[in-house]
Amino acid sequence: MKLYTLLLFLPLTLFAQNLPTGSWRFVLENAGGGIPFNAEILQKNQKFLLRIRNAEEVIDFEEVVVSEGKDSIFVPMNTFDACLALRLEGNQMSGAYKRHYNQTSQSLKAYFGEKYRFFTENKASQVDFSGKWQVTFTNTEGRTYPAIALFKHDTKTGKITGTFLTTTGDYRFLEGNVKENALYLSTFDGAFAFLFKASFENNELKGEFWSAMNKQASWIARRNENATLPDASKITYLKEGYDKIEFSFPDLSGKKVSLADEKYKNKVVILQIFGSWCPNCMDETAFLAEWYRKNKKKPVAIIGLAYERKPDFEYAKKMVEKVVKRFNVEYDFLIAGTNEKGVAEKTLPMLNGIFSYPTTIFIDKKGKVRKIHTGFAGPGTGEYYKTWRQEFNELMNTLLKE
Repeated sequence: MKLYTLLLFLPLTLFAQNLPTGSWRFVLENAGGGIPFNAEILQKNQKFLLRIRNAEEVIDFEEVVVSEGKDSIFVPMNTFDACLALRLEGNQMSGAYKRHYNQTSQSLKAYFGEKYRFFTENKASQVDFSGKWQVTFTNTEGRTYPAIALFKHDTKTGKITGTFLTTTGDYRFLEGNVKENALYLSTFDGAFAFLFKASFENNELKGEFWSAMNKQASWIARRNENATLPDASKITYLKEGYDKIEFSFPDLSGKKVSLADEKYKNKVVILQIFGSWCPNCMDETAFLAEWYRKNKKKPVAIIGLAYERKPDFEYAKKMVEKVVKRFNVEYDFLIAGTNEKGVAEKTLPMLNGIFSYPTTIFIDKKGKVRKIHTGFAGPGTGEYYKTWRQEFNELMNTLLKE
């Protein structure tokens, strides 16, 4: 990371001046035939910016680094502990998506001037996939889990967008194409790369789902405008024998903090079980940060409980500080531990488990847990995101008035 800091302030080299700006099509290599995503390279104030587009979502990565004397481009993935490392070869780039936290990488290529997602030619489709679908995923171990697919399909151009909402969150903004009654969807947001494929047969969609390099699950979907999921407020709960949340975790300065501290007394407290590596958590943080700025003078507090990729405090602190800076967060963050399955649960033994990042716990002024919401329906879910915000505001208004 020190290398990036040094290179950011170098003047544009001849190579940098020749870096084509405009549309680029990236393809991450994987066993499913590749995960494509669309982006632009823009130049602003003698610096480069990578802008990734997934359906309605636009993500700017503003710290593009061009190395001195080498045809190399490095793009840190904002709050995520990863980067794109690329080498320019005329109007193409090749390189890798590198995950620093576990030292793995995924090869990718990029092509200047290409604006399509999956196919160069888009044709009208005889089947309209728009609407709501009840989905069952079956992972590689045979475990099934439900989801709702939400699609918008332009049958004239073949473009399709949407997402999958599960009990633990959503797969964010997906974009792709329909070709000969088969659909193809992908996304890349700096943290995760997803690929969905399916064919339409006998009024069903039958497909496969890949994450990064590997296949994660097969899936079947049936059109159902009344598709449902288990109640997100009943998945996580206090175990029998417990009536409140207790913990003592260090804040970003290393000072131990608990709910018994004076600053939280007689306040409504929201606990956000969170990780800087989690895109759904970033969606929720963006909402909570804005809400708190507008309501911080009221008797309310928000505490983010960070579960990071590594047990090292300084590493976790650095990652959380990136989130604080990016979203201008004014509420508190504590380093609660790692997100390792079976380890994270031990930090909050009063809960029946930690099933999703984020999970949001609402505590009233008397310290009583009033609601625990598992997962988060983000902006990519449309009506579900609106419903979540409405329910959040209604609950908070009730708790604040008590």
